[in-house]
Amino acid sequence: MPPSPPPKPPFSLPLLLLLLLLLSTSTSTSTSTTTSTTNATTTISPTPSPISSPTPPSTTKPSSSIHSALDPKQLIALQSLDIPTTRDPCIQPSPHNSTVCDSSSPFRHLIFLHLSNCSSDVSFSYTALKSLSTLQSLTFTNCPITPIRFPSDLALSLHSFTCIHSLKRLTGVWLSHFVNLTDLTVSNVPVNASGLYVVLGNMHKLKSVTISNANVTGYIPKHLHLNLTHVDFSGNKLKGRIPSSISILENLESLDLSSNTLTGEIPTNFGDLISLKNVSLGSNALSGEIPDSMSAIPGLVHVDLSSNQFNGTIPSFFAEMKQLKYLNLANNEFHGVLPFNLTFLKRLDVFKIGGNSNLCYNHTILSSKLKLGIAPCDKHGLPMSPPPAKDSSADSESDSSDYDDSDDDDDGSSNKGEHHHGPNKVVLGVAIGLSSIVFLIVFLILLSKRCG
Repeated sequence: MPPSPPPKPPFSLPLLLLLLLLLSTSTSTSTSTTTSTTNATTTISPTPSPISSPTPPSTTKPSSSIHSALDPKQLIALQSLDIPTTRDPCIQPSPHNSTVCDSSSPFRHLIFLHLSNCSSDVSFSYTALKSLSTLQSLTFTNCPITPIRFPSDLALSLHSFTCIHSLKRLTGVWLSHFVNLTDLTVSNVPVNASGLYVVLGNMHKLKSVTISNANVTGYIPKHLHLNLTHVDFSGNKLKGRIPSSISILENLESLDLSSNTLTGEIPTNFGDLISLKNVSLGSNALSGEIPDSMSAIPGLVHVDLSSNQFNGTIPSFFAEMKQLKYLNLANNEFHGVLPFNLTFLKRLDVFKIGGNSNLCYNHTILSSKLKLGIAPCDKHGLPMSPPPAKDSSADSESDSSDYDDSDDDDDGSSNKGEHHHGPNKVVLGVAIGLSSIVFLIVFLILLSKRCG
């Protein structure tokens, strides 16, 4: 019996190859679709949908941008304020705005917002501001817009508020609502307030306050908060005395009361400000002597008492302050001998003493090459010649480049030479007259002998 033929395969070879090709194409398409779907979940739309995206598989690492999307309500609020906004201000702030967000999820929230160079179209609505109640720091720079009432939630959440050349028609009452501030800066903005206490009275957490060039009138509050480390009330219309109660601010590091109309003396207990590093009291109408208690402030770096009516002698304790780099005592009424040597003056970056007509320097210790703007002393400790006119332009800075050791004679001969104006004209005239008379007598005697 002949052998039976082998069974035929269910599929022929060409059919099998065709099926494999179709299977490969299907797998590739499926993989491409999956990849495209995965990439789509990492893209944040300009306005995020309130419906949350599906949770990715546990084997897939979630994209960081999923957790960086700004809360849709806050994004809408920014857009409603006509503020140019990127897709996600938490990652990419707009050119005119600076934003910082927290790390909460599923949506992040603004905690810092800096608006600068605002257009005239920017306007605030109460509803939009209410959505921004998570803000802890709010800064306006060059935004001359009209402020509106802040929602209480936002006013209470702010820890830092800065307004520079911004927010027209500010009032002290409006500012006083930010009771939880630790940092307040208002500069170059008129503030309608009958005194600083209206603004600061309830800000018990305040550490740094700047209200400068704001046209504020009234007096310096007698009771400032103990936490303060920085106080700047410069460029206003404050009057009256510096309250002695200011000395209880033992944490105060910087005090600027310059360019006001303050009167009276520096409090005698001023030295209790043991943390003070910078003090500026220039351009007021303060008088009296510099209190000795100031010598107890070890870390002073910057002292400006210029353009006042301070009198008395200049204390020598300034020379003992190792940290001092800036000393401006110009345009006052100090008298006596300048108590500083060259070693101290070279240690300073800035030294101004001009405009004190009764003050002079010891020319055996300091050279005229220093250009101090005051005259050298005579043997009685008085100015030897009229000093330069009292003018801010007469202020001079000490600089080692103005000083040449080779030209400085310890015996003061160079200074004496400065006041030598040649032979006395009267003596010279008398000598010429006597010579003429003698010549005439001799001529007459010779003439008489010849005639005789």
